[in-house]
Amino acid sequence: MLERYGHGGDWVTARELYGAEDGPKAFVDFSANMNPFGPPACVGHILKSYADAGEIARYPDPAVRGLRGKLAGRHGVSVDGLLVGNGAAELIDLLFRALKPKTTVLAEPCFGEYREAAEKNGSAVRAIGLRAEDGFRLTGEAVDRMLRQLREAGLAPGETLWMLGSPNNPTGECVARNVVEKLLASGAMTAVDEAFMDFAANEPELSLLKEAASRDRLIVIRSMTKFYAVPGIRLGYMAASPALIRRLAALQVPWSVNSLAQRIGEAVLDEAAYAARTVAWAREERAWLAARLTEFGLTAYGGAAVNYVLAAIPGRIGWTSDRLQEELGRLGILIRDASRFGGLDRRYFRVAVRLREDNETLLAALRALLARPMPEREAKEE
Repeated sequence: MLERYGHGGDWVTARELYGAEDGPKAFVDFSANMNPFGPPACVGHILKSYADAGEIARYPDPAVRGLRGKLAGRHGVSVDGLLVGNGAAELIDLLFRALKPKTTVLAEPCFGEYREAAEKNGSAVRAIGLRAEDGFRLTGEAVDRMLRQLREAGLAPGETLWMLGSPNNPTGECVARNVVEKLLASGAMTAVDEAFMDFAANEPELSLLKEAASRDRLIVIRSMTKFYAVPGIRLGYMAASPALIRRLAALQVPWSVNSLAQRIGEAVLDEAAYAARTVAWAREERAWLAARLTEFGLTAYGGAAVNYVLAAIPGRIGWTSDRLQEELGRLGILIRDASRFGGLDRRYFRVAVRLREDNETLLAALRALLARPMPEREAKEE
């Protein structure tokens, strides 16, 4: 199983499974949704100068003031409403530790760490199953049903945290503003993970970050590692009311964000041309890739996030996502087996949108595999 640790992009596990010997470049990796252009040029300059500047011998700024200030300016919010963390994963964990919700509501399929964080902190999980026939969108009707069930169970609104992805991973769909307003009006704490929001062409209309920095009970989490292609540098940030930010900061490990990550974070925010190029390219390339997958008889689901595609294999083709992942892995191509996401079965897989040459490599391999039956030995086992 490639997702041994619950994530894509695990080239060490891929090497163990598929026998490659020369590190991550042995694979064309569609399992992690990174910007395929690689980091902006400023990142390379920082890496070369970091040790010479002497920063490695000094403690980082514990309050991350430089980066918080730039983020505040970018989003038009108060710096007191922002917290920077060691990736979005740390901020999700901090949120559960601070709020200690009695119940957590998820809209599945979604990022597996939501459920893990809830269960690690003793929170009971209730899940709304997103339906393919609704395009995997969270509907107001589904929210109303869950709110009614919570009331009938005797749960006070303040005892519940709704943890939602927007754009959601793996479906790419955003949570509608009227749905979030419904939740806030109910009195529930509502956290929106916008890790992939930078890839959305209409980000200003879709993001709730500005509201989160000034409203009670609304939290927005963002990642900087995916859009700027620096996952090895763990960096994310959160917007919430200043009171909640202070609670979270009090729980955070000192010097959680190292000085190299802080420098890179400040620098990439100035890369406006890089950002515009990425969004324009990704929207066009995702549409092209989704259309090609559809030509193979697969179902490709849409969404606001333009850096990945969730696809479904119809039963008549006769393949399962886990077997497809294994066969592609042997060819040096990594995809996500989306049946690992709650609420999806072995028809579903997810692929990142990469540069055209890589996408054509994937499509050629898929065309060859799907044109023949799933290998006899595995078909008998299943």
